[in-house]
Formats: sequence, structure tokens, C-alpha cells
Amino acid sequence: MAQRPERADAQRNRKAVLAAADALFAASSSPHSVSMDDIAAAAGVGKGTLFRRFGDRAGLIGAVIASRLEPLHEAVQGAQEAAGSSPRERVLKLLDASLRFKVENRNLMAAAEDAGVSSPYQAEHYGWWHGTLRAALDEVPGVRDADFTAHALLAAIRADLVAHLIDEQKMTPEALRTALAGYLDNVLGSGSGSGSAEGEAILH
Repeated sequence: MAQRPERADAQRNRKAVLAAADALFAASSSPHSVSMDDIAAAAGVGKGTLFRRFGDRAGLIGAVIASRLEPLHEAVQGAQEAAGSSPRERVLKLLDASLRFKVENRNLMAAAEDAGVSSPYQAEHYGWWHGTLRAALDEVPGVRDADFTAHALLAAIRADLVAHLIDEQKMTPEALRTALAGYLDNVLGSGSGSGSAEGEAILH
């Protein structure tokens, strides 16, 4: 049986809820401070609407992340397919895009990890990042286990670590991006010898 199209009012409510949740998580000082009641009130819908539509807090957070990731997926896919990029460049660009997303959305991502959305590594968005990174690593000479290496590199930019380094250790996002490029050099080796200089050029 064909699935019935979503009603226009239901579509509006869904967009309003996602926008409200996104704004509240971005503005909050702690992901734990944003409640379902807060989101419902900001979206102008009843709390029951949230639970009927998204199931629970984890489901709602997952939907917000998915809405944020869609344009990033398209941008990353374009960068991966761009002519002239070396395999190492594609790996760094992918990691850097993921890191920048984590920096910009660290409260939301921390809430996801707390709600069990992205740990233990079951979430759809983690699978996408891992698969895309693994495919890029498969093209890098000398990488023996692209699957494990992809997991290890993504572990270096977990949302809780990113939040700790930026909010508690006061590391700037640019310093964190540079450190990640250096870490990738350590993992993959210096390649042709350009190493960090190549990474700096790609990041800027």
C-alpha cells in the first residue's frame, strides 16, 4: 500500500519543531538544559505532538541532526568528487568538514551522545561519515586497514572531546583544525614530504 503524503499542517509543524529545537540547542549553555517542554513551547505545538512525531527526545535530536547534515552531505560529496584532489586531500577535507560541523553543533551533538543517538556508533550519520572516510582511505597508499583507521580518526573528533577542548581547555576552532591536520599526518605518514604545509594550504 502506498504511503499517504504528509499533510501540509503536519509538514509545517515538523519544520517548526526542528527549527525550534535547533535554535534552542545552539543557544543553550548546556545540552541538558533543553527540555521537550521548551521545544514544544518555542515551536508553538503541544508536547504530545513531539512524542507522536519523533517518539522521544533521542528521536527528535536525531531528526534535528539529520536536517543539519543534509546540506553538509551534498557539500562533502562534491568535494570528494572534485577533480585534482589527492586521496590524502580528500581524507583531510572530509575530516575537517566533520570537525567543523562538530564545533558548530557541539551542544546538539553532545545531547545526541547523551541520549544514545550517536553512541555506540549505531546512528545513521556515523555510518555515513565512516563509510565515506573509509572509501577515501582505501585510495591512500600505505593504509593497511581503512575500516579501523576511519573509526580511529572519527574517535579523535567525538563531540564530547571537541566540546571539552573548546569550552574547557579554551582551544580555538582554528587551532583544533590545525591539530587535526597534524594528527592525520602522524597517522598516515608525511606522504610526499609536504605534510603539514599541505594540510595548512587545504584548510585555508
